[in-house]
Formats: sequence, C-alpha cells, structure tokens
Amino acid sequence: MGRVQAGSALAAFGMGLTVPFLYVYAAQVRGLGAGAAGMVLAAFAVAALAVLPLTGRAIDRRGPLPVLLAAAVVSASGAMALGLARGEAAVVLAAAVLGAGTAVIQPALATLVVWCSGAASRGRSFAVQFFLQNVGLGAGGLVGGLLVDGSSPGGFVALFSVEALMFLALAAIAAGARAGIPSPVTAVEPGSESAALRGAGAGAGSGGWRALLGHRAMVQLSVLGFVLFFACYGQFDSGLSAYGVEAAGVSPSMLGVALAANTAAIAVAQFAVLRFVERRRRSRVIAAVGLIWAVAWAAAGYAGLGHAGQAMATTAFVSTYALFGLGESLLSPTLAPLVADLAPEGAVGRYNSAFALVKQLALAVGPAVGGPMGAALHGPYVVTFLLFSLGVTALALRLGRWLSPAQDRPHPAGGRIAARGGRRAGEPAGVAESIPADC
Repeated sequence: MGRVQAGSALAAFGMGLTVPFLYVYAAQVRGLGAGAAGMVLAAFAVAALAVLPLTGRAIDRRGPLPVLLAAAVVSASGAMALGLARGEAAVVLAAAVLGAGTAVIQPALATLVVWCSGAASRGRSFAVQFFLQNVGLGAGGLVGGLLVDGSSPGGFVALFSVEALMFLALAAIAAGARAGIPSPVTAVEPGSESAALRGAGAGAGSGGWRALLGHRAMVQLSVLGFVLFFACYGQFDSGLSAYGVEAAGVSPSMLGVALAANTAAIAVAQFAVLRFVERRRRSRVIAAVGLIWAVAWAAAGYAGLGHAGQAMATTAFVSTYALFGLGESLLSPTLAPLVADLAPEGAVGRYNSAFALVKQLALAVGPAVGGPMGAALHGPYVVTFLLFSLGVTALALRLGRWLSPAQDRPHPAGGRIAARGGRRAGEPAGVAESIPADC
C-alpha cells in the first residue's frame, strides 16, 4: 500500500506542474489564442467523460493493476505529446490523451486501495491517499509556477517531460508492488458485507450499469457527490476566484495564498479528524461538511458584500478556502470507503468509475455555471452556493436512511481498531488478515 501511495503522490506532483497552466500554455506559449485554449481544456474534460463509463468494467474484469499501468503509460504519452505539440489539432489531441489517461488512473487507484485494505482501515488509507495527492499537487503547482515562462516553450517542454516521468514512475512502482496485490478472486474480504451482495445492490456485479442505477443508496450517494463537487471543487479555479477578484477586491497573488490556505488546512486537519470520523455515522459527517461549507460561503459573502476593510475582506476570503479544506479532510476518509462498501462483489471498479464520472461531470458543469455568476452576479452567486451547501446536509441525512448500520457506521461505538490489518475488537481474524502485508 505504501508503494502505491507514493506513486500516486508522484503522479499528482507531475499533474500539478502543468495542468493549472494549460490555458497559458495553449493561448500564449503556443500562440493559439483564447478560443483554441478553451478547446484544449474542453478536450481534457470531454476525454475523461468519454473513457470513465468504460473503465469500471475493465477494472472489474482485468483487475485495477493492469488498468492503472495502461493509464499511466497513456498519461505519460499524452504529457510528452502535449509538450512537443505545436499546431492546434496536435495540442487538442494531446490534451485529450492526457485527460483520458489521468481520468482512468483515479478509479484504478481507488480500487487498489479497496483491495489492499481491510474494512476497518479503509478510511485511513483513503485519507493518506488524499493527503499525499494534495501535497503532490500543491508542490507541483508551486514548482510549476516558479518555472513557467510564458514567452518561451522550452520551460514547458521540460515540465511536461517531468510530468511524463512521474506517470512512468507510478507505473514502475505499481508494477513492483504486483506481488502484494490480491487477485480478483481473493480481493473481496471473506464474510464482508460486500461479499454478501447486500440489499438493493445485489447482482450489480453481473448486471452492469442498469443494476447500478437500480441501487437506490448508490444513486442517492451519486446525487450527493455531484452537489458536493459542484459546490466546492467546481468553484475553486473559476467562480470563487472571479468573485474574489471582482467582488472582494482580492489581488491575484492572494488567490495563491488562499489556495495555500486550503492545502494547509487539509495538511493540518487530515489526520486529526480521523478519530472523529471513525466514531460517527458517515451520513452525519457528510452533513457536517455541508454546514462547514455554508459557513465558508457566508465568509465569502462577508468578504465581497459587506463593508469590511480590504484587510478583513482578504482574511475572510482566505478563510473561505481554509474552511473548504477542513470539509475536504472530513470527506476523504468517508466518501470513497462508502462507495466501496456499497459495491457488491465484482463491481468495486464499476462503482468507483461511476462515482469518478459523477465528479468529472460536476467539475465540468461547476465552472460553466459559477464562473459567469462569480464575476458578475456577486450576491446571487454566494446565496446560490450557500444553499447548495445546505443541500449537501439535507441530502446526506436523507442518504443515511438508505444505508445499513454497517455501511453508515462501520466502526461501532467503543470498537477498537488494530494498528495493523485494521481488525476491530471481536472481529474474526480471517477478515483483516486476508489482506496481504506487502500491499
């Protein structure tokens, strides 16, 4: 597991080097203009949406490791091609290849985490992955920002080359951990609720997407996930940034400080909140995130709509990003493990891919809606997304009605989690110890 997590962090570092600067690269460095740069970003997103519906079946049939290796190689090829491309068609095609590869990596990694962790330790494993990926992205963005030169393609070629090497490093590390990764036959824990094909999800492993859409709890979680990603991640680099500059008078340099505050909040809170999360119902934790984000949007409203001085407005705006980070740290050990617990035997890859597709849709729609509103409709923008955050709380409480006690609260009150293998007090030894130690 540690090797795979390290490879994931390296890949995130590589993406942080270039992805935030794709627009600048296409529009200015390659001289393609704003229209072509928009097509590059659209190709990156559309390619991801195109491949994700096919990814889950491949993961469930072949296992996550072969899919991860193929996706890492495709991503490396796309990154290298993007650095060397010159014409508009070549740049758009390379961006599509990169977008498709990176989209597949995420559900493959998520399924690997599920296979390599026990039910009790799964939340912590996803929390570590989220933490390392954020550190990697933040470090990559910082290094990329220092090295980017809008007047010369040479620096970008070097950055894209390093990104390609990071994807190949992920492939090499994952391939080296092959011996410790369970086979598709042994990946599901004996006696686990997933193996029992519980409730409405029974049969989804063989019934495909139709059965998944008939799984009421998963549908509810997908709707909740769309609202979560639309109201938070979909606003970071679009609507909220535009709102901060136009309404709150925040300087562009302070946008970087706000993003750093978000990363810092995750780094500080991630492991501190784990015990809190493990002792509470998952639906209640997600509901709490909605309330935290509502406070974040209220702070944004104070920054842009109140009568505070510039220093107070900037402080309130930065605190908005920090509060978002606190909410993210609560979600990372909650959402992904819940998706895994809802998935029947043989369908974990499909469920992870479906949830990744929901996230990608939200990230595509969020900027399109929030960008114009944040730039011009300041009051309606804040009110709209404050209400979306409260909607998260309502949807999370509603989701709790469709979850079994084991799905909503996998760690019973007073349950003791073992340091190795994740076995709770009183749990049969075979469950936790069926996970290979090398994974």
